[in-house]
This record gives sequence, structure tokens and C-alpha cells, in this order.
Amino acid sequence: MITTHVLDTSRGQPADGVAVLLEIRLASEWSPIGRGTTDEHGRLSGLIEGRTMMPGTYCLTFDTGTYHRNQGISTPFFAEVKVTFNVRDVDEHYHVPLLLSPFGYSTYRGA
Repeated sequence: MITTHVLDTSRGQPADGVAVLLEIRLASEWSPIGRGTTDEHGRLSGLIEGRTMMPGTYCLTFDTGTYHRNQGISTPFFAEVKVTFNVRDVDEHYHVPLLLSPFGYSTYRGA
């Protein structure tokens, strides 16, 4: 399972309404396998629903530009955030949170 959680550290609140795309690298190409939007708690699960997860390199792309424009920032610095990570054991839960502000972000492997 792959899940994410976006927190807007500048507002001290979950970031709801962030569009997220999940892709897997197959050979040298990226293939979309899931997408969704964070809920009112900033959470998004079910990105792989209906698919079998396999070992490989995955990428989460967060549409931070649209999110920040919706928060009143007319010209966001980061148009999007891409987080690329490796899945080795498909039986594990891969939780990849994003801590977001208008001029910075960080991420980590959560639980």
C-alpha cells in the first residue's frame, strides 16, 4: 500500500485539495498507476486500489502550484513537488508524507 499525507506548515493545518499522481518507472518510462486528491485531513489512500503493487521505483507528484493559488498565493514558487522512492517489499506499507510551505518542503518515510 502507498499512502500520503500533506501538511501545510505555514498554516499549521492539513492541506486539503492537493492533486497527487502516482507513477511507476517501467524500463526508462514513467507509467501513471494512480491519482487522487487529499481529503480535509490532508490524507490520500487508495492510490494503488485495484492494482497489484510490485517492486520498483515509484514517483508521487504533488500539484502544489494549484494548491497555493487556491490559498491566495498568486505566483507560487514550487509548481509541483516530485518524490521518487523505491519499493522493495510489496507487503510493507509505504507512507510518504509531505510537509509544505510556500517556499519549502520536506518529506520522509512515515508509518
